[in-house]
Amino acid sequence: MQTKKLAEKYKDYVIKMRREFHMNPEASMEEYNTSRRIREELDKAGIENRSIAGTGVIATIKGDHPGKTVALRGDIDALAVIEESGKEYASKVHGLMHACGHDTHGAMLLGSAMVLNEMKDKINGTVKFFFQPGEEVGKGAAAMVAEGALEGVDGVMGMHISSGLPSGTINADPGAKTASADYFKITVTGKGGHGAEPEKTIDAVVVGSAVVMNMQSLVSREFSPFDPLVVTIGSIQSGTRFNVIAPRAVIEGTVRYYNPEFKEKVPAAIERIAKATAEAYRATAEMECSNLVKITINDDACTSIAREAAGKIVGKENVVETPPATGGEDFSEFSSIVPGVMCNLGARNEEKGTTYPHHHGKFDVDEDVFVGGVAFYAQYALDFLDKNKDKNKD
Repeated sequence: MQTKKLAEKYKDYVIKMRREFHMNPEASMEEYNTSRRIREELDKAGIENRSIAGTGVIATIKGDHPGKTVALRGDIDALAVIEESGKEYASKVHGLMHACGHDTHGAMLLGSAMVLNEMKDKINGTVKFFFQPGEEVGKGAAAMVAEGALEGVDGVMGMHISSGLPSGTINADPGAKTASADYFKITVTGKGGHGAEPEKTIDAVVVGSAVVMNMQSLVSREFSPFDPLVVTIGSIQSGTRFNVIAPRAVIEGTVRYYNPEFKEKVPAAIERIAKATAEAYRATAEMECSNLVKITINDDACTSIAREAAGKIVGKENVVETPPATGGEDFSEFSSIVPGVMCNLGARNEEKGTTYPHHHGKFDVDEDVFVGGVAFYAQYALDFLDKNKDKNKD
């Protein structure tokens, strides 16, 4: 395949760019240097590009033949994680790390732009490249959409590297891919006082603990086991001193689901438990809730194109299936408007030690998979436009 041959040509370039991004991570919606470097590389290659959503970038390559428009998406933000990999390309910014592989996404997307820039005679339409900021906070895709990123776009494809899938494999499945992710915050208000006189107080620590424990039966006793649901308490903050009874406790957590009906039902159940529990202890509880990302649902037609394209790059036997993930992805902001598919690129290699989970301080990937990733991005774009060219009447 020409895409794979050209991807091999840019292998060292992609590794170089990935390591540069990895050493210089930037927080979500603050990817100023990253986006600047991306634009510099695109400018050097003569590829049209512009800034969007503050720190995002959109590049555009118009093929020699008229047709539809397809977008390829790669996120570029880092995480608040302390790197422990010990690699020569480890993060230079203490407390920030590309612990989810977004450095690889940006680098591979750049590589695919270089590949397709040499294949304009094979492009039946237009390819856009979405270098997206702020995926980890669920804001970047929505911000790009709000500024018109999807205008004129007929389909979108995203790819996430995975330390959970073997190197040399690609995953693309139809239907639900990643879960909807909600955030909730419960504020318990009691009555503070001296630790030696609890009878004069309403202990917010005790009330908050009771709220958390009472929520543990919510999933198992109020919702069907055939509808996946996760309710996690990630943070409890209360108290200032060992001998002071706290007047306030703040509980924060997340809800993950695929059933759209849960968007209303689950928060209502959490609020009911929190308020009733607090009342039983003579306290009060108030809840805030917001949706971070929507459910990502892969379009059947786009998935079929992705699986076929992946087979051309890694072989049909290495196009694998995986169950839906309860992680969230704001790629859904794109794919809920135009047909899209979210795929995974395997990068787990036991011999190279790239086995740590995402968001871990020792997370790393097998860089040899970048050739397949770059080629897959490019092949999907070509195949999508080829499959849809007969529908175009330009």
